[in-house]
Amino acid sequence: MFNINNILRENIKNLTPYSSARDEFQGEASVYLDANENAYGSPLDEQYNRYPDPLQYNVKKRLSEIKGVPIRNIFLGNGSDEAIDILFRAFCNPGIDNVIIVPPTYGMYQVSANINDVALKRVPLTTEYQLDLEGIAEAIDKNTKLIFICSPNNPTGNSINREDVETLLANFSGLVVVDEAYINFSRQKTFIQELTEYANLVVLQTLSKAWGLAGLRVGMAFASEEIIEVMNKVKPPYNINEASQKLALKALENVDQVNEWIKETLKERDNLVLELKNFDFVLDIYPSDANFILVKTTDPKAIYNFLVQRGIIVRDRSKVELCEGSLRITVGTPEENNILIKSLQDYK
Repeated sequence: MFNINNILRENIKNLTPYSSARDEFQGEASVYLDANENAYGSPLDEQYNRYPDPLQYNVKKRLSEIKGVPIRNIFLGNGSDEAIDILFRAFCNPGIDNVIIVPPTYGMYQVSANINDVALKRVPLTTEYQLDLEGIAEAIDKNTKLIFICSPNNPTGNSINREDVETLLANFSGLVVVDEAYINFSRQKTFIQELTEYANLVVLQTLSKAWGLAGLRVGMAFASEEIIEVMNKVKPPYNINEASQKLALKALENVDQVNEWIKETLKERDNLVLELKNFDFVLDIYPSDANFILVKTTDPKAIYNFLVQRGIIVRDRSKVELCEGSLRITVGTPEENNILIKSLQDYK
């Protein structure tokens, strides 16, 4: 059985979080003289002289309506990367504990582990890019605190078998972190719906991909109330700035526009796959549930350099484990995709 107190660091259990001026007074007033802000305003058209809501209530309220999750189960971070880092700092003792990743996968799990001096256990995906449950079971020990699973997976693009993730959730006494950065493009339903079933589940999502807000840096974590309370305790007091909160809230009113873009992206993804299959230097195109495709080629470095010379940037993933020979290509607009295909027709 999962018990948060069995995996939470002792210093975090005893931590008294920073109490900001906006924590101590909530409501409306006519004169604010509590936070040492500039009372004259900002040298901008918009006024940003006041500190933002430290718990981003309005943004969470709108997300709660869209996702069907209570506000108390939502954490907002400066990108999903902040949520990842906070999980390490809250639950992993440096130099003692370890986490499991399943490469090829998103690189920030390893970077955060290294920054926080937490040992990393790597259990590669199978050749079908699915979980090696037996290998994971063998890797788990008494100091394993987190297992990270990216689904749809970056850089392979496929979704991880749902039953396999549920097997881990049911049998692991630490946290299973399911990173759903690309879930809006997937045929698989989100794991958010399983939060009431699994107390050790953390689901990561973002406004950077389908929502088109990568420049604002707004990431989300969905988890039990007790896990969210820990994350709010550890985070910096004002981790989402006022401009990002205002713009995110405005964007979240445009669900129909985002859904249209998703449909268009999926259509363009299918078209791009069909076009790329015509090239003899393309050896394989892996099934994708994301807004990108992983393409195995005869000479990824040469193709990458050729495209750079044409002003087209893709991602060379050929040195990544199980992605040998591969380029990762984001699905662009119809115009961008046509430019890519026309350029590749000139490649010799």
